[in-house]
Amino acid sequence: MNAMSLSHLKAVVFDWAGTVVDFGSLAPMGAFVEAFGEFDVEISIDEARVPMGMAKRPHVAALLAMPRIAAEWQRVHGHAPTEADIDAVYAVFVPKNLAVAASFADLIPGAAETAAALRAAGVKIGSTTGYTREIMAKITPRAAEQGFAADAMACTGDVPDGRPTPFLMWKVLTDLQVYPAWSVVKVDDTEVGIGEGLNCGAWTVGVAVTGNVFGLSRGDTAALSPEAFAERRAKAVEKLTSAGAHYVIDGVADLLPVLAAISGRLARGERP
Repeated sequence: MNAMSLSHLKAVVFDWAGTVVDFGSLAPMGAFVEAFGEFDVEISIDEARVPMGMAKRPHVAALLAMPRIAAEWQRVHGHAPTEADIDAVYAVFVPKNLAVAASFADLIPGAAETAAALRAAGVKIGSTTGYTREIMAKITPRAAEQGFAADAMACTGDVPDGRPTPFLMWKVLTDLQVYPAWSVVKVDDTEVGIGEGLNCGAWTVGVAVTGNVFGLSRGDTAALSPEAFAERRAKAVEKLTSAGAHYVIDGVADLLPVLAAISGRLARGERP
């Protein structure tokens, strides 16, 4: 991969959990289940995954808006979920997520090598996340030790609203001093993260196997039979494609050829 093959790209903006760290996007899942459990409402991991990629308070709100969870809350507490209930669950969730964040900061295979190749090609690295800066303060030092660091990062709380709005992306591109948005690629493992990139006007690459939609650890993924892996992967690819991703890859280790293809399309005058 030589520098010229990426010459029409100015920046790549990565999500974090499920994209560059935390294979399977596991860190928030137990925290959501435990937080709801403290209010005597049981939710499943699959339910907890549905709004992934959103800022975490809106994520709690989205969970409480799900008909089954809302009905269970009504049964247990005698009233429909309120804004105060959202705040209460979120307040319990945050310290739980904070406590485990650093434990799920291992880089996903290919993240460090991809970052090094981008720097060698003169392409800037940005990042957006549904995590707060407090949580990211636990993750970014660990990631940097392993070889991945961003030139600019936008977190929940930095802008008026999170995904799928483009505000986090706009902040990162402003901080990177990069434009136009069509010279940028957004890489994300969630549907709302793909929406964020599209709403910004960037190219989008969905991450199928290492992320939230596939939803398994590296070890559990490796243990799947070829048939089970193919079936689960196909479902993940379909979800990200339906969300509008221009390309879908298994993980960031597969990203560079896709970036080269996008750079080539830009050279021919194509736009996302």
